[in-house]
Amino acid sequence: MYCVVEIKGHQYKVSPGDLIDVEKLDLEEGKTVNLDKVLLVGGATTIVGAPTVAGATVTATVVKQGRTRKIFVLKRSPGKWRRKNGHRQSFTGLVITAIADGKGGSAKIDAEHKNAKHLKK
Repeated sequence: MYCVVEIKGHQYKVSPGDLIDVEKLDLEEGKTVNLDKVLLVGGATTIVGAPTVAGATVTATVVKQGRTRKIFVLKRSPGKWRRKNGHRQSFTGLVITAIADGKGGSAKIDAEHKNAKHLKK
C-alpha cells in the first residue's frame, strides 16, 4: 500500500518503511506524528480524495533533525562587485510507520525492514 501525503505544501509518495526528509517540523526526535492530509491511497484499489481522503491517516516517527549541505550562491555585476552567500536548509527526517486508508485497510512497517532500526532508539 502507498499513498500521497501533503506536508507543509509539498507532496510525497510514501509507503510503510520509507525514510523521507521534509521541511523542518517543530517536533523532538522519537515523537510520533499523524498526517491527515492524504490525497491518494493506492494498493489493490485506488482511493482518490477530493481534495483529501476522508478518514485516511499516515503515522510517522521523527528520527532526526538536521540541516542540508551548504549551497553557495554567487552574485556578480559585471565589473562592479561580487558577493558569495551560503544557505543551509533545515529538515526533519521521518520514518513512515503505518498507513490507514479510512475504510478499514491498513499497512504497517515490518520489523525486518531496513529503516525499522531507526525506530528502536
